[in-house]
Amino acid sequence: MLVLSYMWILALIPFLVEQDDQDVRWHAKHGLVLAVTEFVGYFALSILGIAGGLGCLLMPLVSLAFLVFHVVCIAKALKGERLLIPGLSDFADKF
Repeated sequence: MLVLSYMWILALIPFLVEQDDQDVRWHAKHGLVLAVTEFVGYFALSILGIAGGLGCLLMPLVSLAFLVFHVVCIAKALKGERLLIPGLSDFADKF
């Protein structure tokens, strides 16, 4: 369930199924907030791509950065640790 928490829309599964495990719910909330942030980032890059081509150049780098970030989050979750993301973690805690 911890791995699913950082698999974009699949984070809904642990969020809805694991009502008793607070650790899994914490990671699922952060995974959902991260997924929404990625969607907004990709949307902004696609607008830049239409406007001037800059988004097309940055898209592979941003995608790789998000993938590495997901792997780091999954690794920390499996170790029992939490990765606090400034700004996003505060929003996810309110969620």
